[in-house]
Amino acid sequence: MARALPDPGGIRSWRDIPQPVSPRVMSRGGRWRRLRQTLRALLLAGAVAGLGGLAWFTAGALSRDPGRVPDVARSVPLRRLELATTAGGVLDLEWLRRTLALPPAATLMELDLEALRRRLLADPQVVSATLTRQFPDVLAVRLAERSPVARIRVERNGESRDLLVASDGIVFPGVNQDPATRAALPWLSGLALHPAGDGFRPIPEMAAVAQLLADAQYAAMPLYQTWTSLSLARLASDRELEVHTRDGSTVIFSAARDFFVQLATLDYLATRVRREPGSHARIDLTLGRNVPVMVTPPGEAAAAPRSPISTPGRFSLDSFPQR
Repeated sequence: MARALPDPGGIRSWRDIPQPVSPRVMSRGGRWRRLRQTLRALLLAGAVAGLGGLAWFTAGALSRDPGRVPDVARSVPLRRLELATTAGGVLDLEWLRRTLALPPAATLMELDLEALRRRLLADPQVVSATLTRQFPDVLAVRLAERSPVARIRVERNGESRDLLVASDGIVFPGVNQDPATRAALPWLSGLALHPAGDGFRPIPEMAAVAQLLADAQYAAMPLYQTWTSLSLARLASDRELEVHTRDGSTVIFSAARDFFVQLATLDYLATRVRREPGSHARIDLTLGRNVPVMVTPPGEAAAAPRSPISTPGRFSLDSFPQR
């Protein structure tokens, strides 16, 4: 009997062909090879993790208990200093070598890390310091530095020295500070500077000064760039800060009120004062909405301020603290 042929007009694919053969099952040898590969990868990962943990534990143990260091490691001389400092920090390896003053053939185990830390902290430019032994021959140092917000000038017997002031009132020489950065800082006056040990006592009330300077740089940089000096003479008594500008104007800020509002008012008033070239003004922002403004026309001397400001402020001392 003849079989009927499929309809030639129909569309067929390989899926229409009967496939009685079942898919091939992985052999026992294949499964064993896969298992061995998995076990090998797990063992390798465990070995790496174990070695890393052992190294970390050993380094920590040696740092905490130097007595565990092998004798051969004790005799390895220090070969390298590593320094990491905060963003914007300017202290470098040359400063670090000079400050630590380590013996030429010193080994890591001979170093008194706490004494070296105190030596670094003796520099008022340093906020914090951490020293770590990295065996066999590296001493790693991490520093946090102070950033200057203003500058002062101290005089003794005709000799002057320019120093920097941080936001916490600490006075420091400013090692490696960029000259352009120094020149852009306003001078401070109207305060008493007292020697203390190898440095100076912190300047009180500097938090308000630093806040004003920071707000001015953030919200009114063109105004800030015209400021030459800032007096703290009435800060403690009246909560007032007196700013002198490059064109001879004087601005009185209230430390008891929001600086952003006062800066916005000053920006508006300064624009009007600048309409008359050569004029300068005395602007008192301490009274809120009522802002007394006294404008001095060009060619006339400005009225004497309520408290004198010298630019820069000079502080006479019997002697400079030696560092």
